[in-house]
Amino acid sequence: MKLKPFLDNIKNFADQNFLNTEGVSYSYGDLHREVERQLDYICSNSIEPQSIVFLQGDFSFSGIALFLALYQNNNIIALNTATNDQELKNKVAVSGASYFIDSRTLDISRLEPTVQGSALIVDLRSRRHAGMILFSSGTTGQPKAMLHDLDKLVSGYHAKRSRRLSIFLFLLFDHIGGINTLLNILSIGGTATIASIKTPERVAGLIEQHSITVLPTSPTFLNLMLIGGVFEKFDFSSLRMVTYGTEPMPESLLHKLRKQLPKVKFLQTFGTSETGIVNTSSQSSDSLFMRFQEGGMEYRVVDGELWLRSETQVMGYLNHNMDSFTDDGWFKTGDLVEVNAEGLIKILGRSKEVINVGGEKVYPSEVESVLMQHPNVQDCKAYGEHNGLTGQFVAAEIVLVGEFGDDPRSVIREIRQFSRERMDSYKVPVRLKVVESIRYSERYKKLLIA
Repeated sequence: MKLKPFLDNIKNFADQNFLNTEGVSYSYGDLHREVERQLDYICSNSIEPQSIVFLQGDFSFSGIALFLALYQNNNIIALNTATNDQELKNKVAVSGASYFIDSRTLDISRLEPTVQGSALIVDLRSRRHAGMILFSSGTTGQPKAMLHDLDKLVSGYHAKRSRRLSIFLFLLFDHIGGINTLLNILSIGGTATIASIKTPERVAGLIEQHSITVLPTSPTFLNLMLIGGVFEKFDFSSLRMVTYGTEPMPESLLHKLRKQLPKVKFLQTFGTSETGIVNTSSQSSDSLFMRFQEGGMEYRVVDGELWLRSETQVMGYLNHNMDSFTDDGWFKTGDLVEVNAEGLIKILGRSKEVINVGGEKVYPSEVESVLMQHPNVQDCKAYGEHNGLTGQFVAAEIVLVGEFGDDPRSVIREIRQFSRERMDSYKVPVRLKVVESIRYSERYKKLLIA
């Protein structure tokens, strides 16, 4: 069988190291042979081209090879890493999958689709292209299922210059950022490293062990690394770049990280499941302003909201209306931004998370940035609470560091006064709640507080 150009390119890196796992490393030659083996496996199990396959599990050597084999077979791959039973059930139902494969065991189950193929699936099949389905969260209800033309998406990674970068594959398999990282690694012949458990200590140890040069992650995880003191315990001399996204970065956190890693370049990234990842360049490693590079992505700012349109954006939702898209293809991201005099963009926060205090907008990240400047605040999460007069007021959960006995009220008063000196009065948290830790998702994003 003639391999697609993207996969055929992998053979050029046959002798190079592709993947470091905990205890085993694999070359690109190993990957090429495993893709061929997986192709034989899915064909022997009569998985028809362009049928929908639900692929369960996070990154692994076998899972990556299976993903590439299904891509070669022109299947439509529904990706999921969540293990919550109800969420899994919801996503399987929405996908319309005919097969379910566990990426680690490679066990195949045949399914009876509960939904008929949509017009989007029919359109994709008429192109004889592979597809990819990404989901929004489906823990509490039916998730949105987004259909990508996978051949079109992969085409953006062709003809890249070979680079011997060692990159931590941190973001999850069913995250657009995780897919972007994987495809970038494969296109340049780079080396990936994965970990079954992502703790600050484990990630830092693997950076030291495998001389990792690029770490794509979230501000929340970077702060957990600070809290864990791993920058003093491990050797980070190989690290050249940290890319961060998925949530706003508090400016004071960025400055703390820069002090720990002064020789490392910090790059703000941005992307959505609907449009893919934008090529960006930060104004500097100390700045939250970034520039969108020329390429297949267009942007505009409408009433403070960022809109995107890309050549490889999603074909549509399988089970939801397209209200978030304009008739001429612009995707309304829901992210509010600031544009400076040079035309650079700063992400302020999600519109649904903005705190409205008597008509004044307050962005959680700016409150968090001030709170985290205080020497006794280790971590925090700002949010809005209902108020009969002003609509909302600002509240925050804080994690304290230091010795305060059983009564932290004096330091809370100090933190509130510290905030008053650095923020407008309506932005100062009315309620400060001391907690042991800030809750975050398996994707290392702070969870919304109801």
